[in-house]
Amino acid sequence: MDDVQAFAHLEIAWRPDAERSRESVLGRFLAQTGTKSAEELGARAAADPAWFWDETVRSLGIAFQEPYRQVLDLSDGPEFPKWFRGGRFNVVHAAVEAHACSPHRDARAVSWEGEDGAQRRLTFAELQQEVDRAAKGLAALGVGEGDAVGIYLPMLPETVIATYAIAKLGAILVPTFSGYGAQAVATRLKDAGARMLITADGFLRRGKPVAMKEVADQAADLADVEHMIVVRRLGRDVAWREGRDVDWTEMLARQGAPAETARLDPEATLMVIYTSGTTGQPKGAVHAHCGFPIKAAQDLAHAFDVRPGDLLFWYTDMGWMMGPWAVYGALLLGAGVMLFEGTPDYPGPDRLWRLISEHGVTHFGISPTAVRSLMPHGEDPVKRWPMPTLRVLGSTGEPWNPEPWRWFFETVGDSRLPIINYSGGTEISGGIVGCFPTEPIKPCSFRGPIPGLSADVVDENGQSVRGQVGELVLRGVWPGMTRGFWHDRQRYLDTYFSRIPGVWYHGDFAYVDEDGFWYILGRSDDTIKVAGKRVGPAEVESALVAHSAVREAAAVGLPHPMKGEVIGCFCVLQDGVAPNEALAEELRALAAATLGKSLRPEVVRFVSALPRTRNGKILRRLARQAYLGQSFGDQSALENPEALEELRALGGD
Repeated sequence: MDDVQAFAHLEIAWRPDAERSRESVLGRFLAQTGTKSAEELGARAAADPAWFWDETVRSLGIAFQEPYRQVLDLSDGPEFPKWFRGGRFNVVHAAVEAHACSPHRDARAVSWEGEDGAQRRLTFAELQQEVDRAAKGLAALGVGEGDAVGIYLPMLPETVIATYAIAKLGAILVPTFSGYGAQAVATRLKDAGARMLITADGFLRRGKPVAMKEVADQAADLADVEHMIVVRRLGRDVAWREGRDVDWTEMLARQGAPAETARLDPEATLMVIYTSGTTGQPKGAVHAHCGFPIKAAQDLAHAFDVRPGDLLFWYTDMGWMMGPWAVYGALLLGAGVMLFEGTPDYPGPDRLWRLISEHGVTHFGISPTAVRSLMPHGEDPVKRWPMPTLRVLGSTGEPWNPEPWRWFFETVGDSRLPIINYSGGTEISGGIVGCFPTEPIKPCSFRGPIPGLSADVVDENGQSVRGQVGELVLRGVWPGMTRGFWHDRQRYLDTYFSRIPGVWYHGDFAYVDEDGFWYILGRSDDTIKVAGKRVGPAEVESALVAHSAVREAAAVGLPHPMKGEVIGCFCVLQDGVAPNEALAEELRALAAATLGKSLRPEVVRFVSALPRTRNGKILRRLARQAYLGQSFGDQSALENPEALEELRALGGD
């Protein structure tokens, strides 16, 4: 494969010095456990996961409300492990209250900067006070243990406060991407059964207000939301529905008894976060209090070397897994999280670097797409700002290619900071593979599986392979495993465990080179990733066929030099409807209005038929290959090969 050949010549670009390796969180953990490397630690963890996770929780000082008696219970099989049995655990107690009562209670927990230059900071003690106030207000509105609460918010301090206030009550967080359209938000709220939505009047992007309340109103109507809490970020004049809408500040002032921090079974549901697949509705990945936050914290500690007092800034959103990952994981470790409003290059291309410099960021993460968008500005905006506090660079969301990796490493990292490349998934609660502060790094690569995850690359028969492309799988269990899909146990089993019993097939193509470095080569299914955001073809197609002119549609990911992938759509029109560019633009606008502007299709083409199997299944992969002029694999299931020729001809226009 060309993807493999592109990496074959790459040499090690970064090596840790002995002191840095020894003093890192992972280095100290290796010494504590008597292991010599991340690889050796991973092998020991695979053989005894209960031992590994018990040692990890204790070494990171994660506070349980009551101690657990059993680390791991596999009585329901490896698909449904249960963790830390007999204990009591609430992430608010461990990530907020424990630190607010510690000697570093006045350390920064949240830092925020708006596009207009506004800034806010909260210490751990201040964050606890705000979480307590918000939890009391939510309880006064009827929120209790097991209730689902949606958030449709930009990255604000109130976003962190709301996230922890929901958890404090034992309620369930349902985060949605701040760029979604009303239908996409409503779909997730309805599936989760959320009766409350927390939103904002809007936020700033490139100097202009972006409306959120209006979108939230439509979503709330579609999902039958009973209460909507509105954060006044911009102070805009927005429509107000008496009896449903509640001002955030007024909610905080509501009278009532203080809300107690729920003492929960560690397996209590913390969050349902939606991730798109290739068919059907978005999947609601269910995560537990003792799962997602602990896995996030472990990854941040062992892979990224995050320590108490550090400041993590990841350019992300709460609707993407990396948002909750940063908010839960950093605070659980006693580190702070930096929140950012706007775009990386506005009001100037030095925005990110100034923010890192002025706020004292220690760990900065970004997607390869964003790096590619910043490269044309050159190195001057970066060099304008000294960044002495910055220790670690991070990246995730999609595969790298060498040129932007080297620009990030050399220009931003001054050829001395490691890039911790990181890949996993929403259902994983973080990374499957990564780089480590104790190990050398090759451009675009991963050093290997995150300790605690027994990852492998296998052929079509499930046998381990090296030096050739295979499927990425997981053979063990870990606390961050999704507890299944919301109200859809069988879909979870079919998605991940249907090929070999007890083996998790993740859906990525992967490759391990002769030196033991890993590479992720892209999805092995049809899921589309636009600038790191995953969307299922079914969601895009549903938006298009809602138009009266469209009979059916297929959505695929097409390569793009900046975003990695863009959405391409092939539409079959109703009889008597003539294709034209005005209709194509209308369909692009419809999809953007439904799914959000960032998921606007780049390509819309009209065809007489879509390639399909004899039982009617649309073959998106073949449609994509035909349009791109690529060679086909097995076509034995194809009913109408003439459809591929039509697509191939369109691709050349």
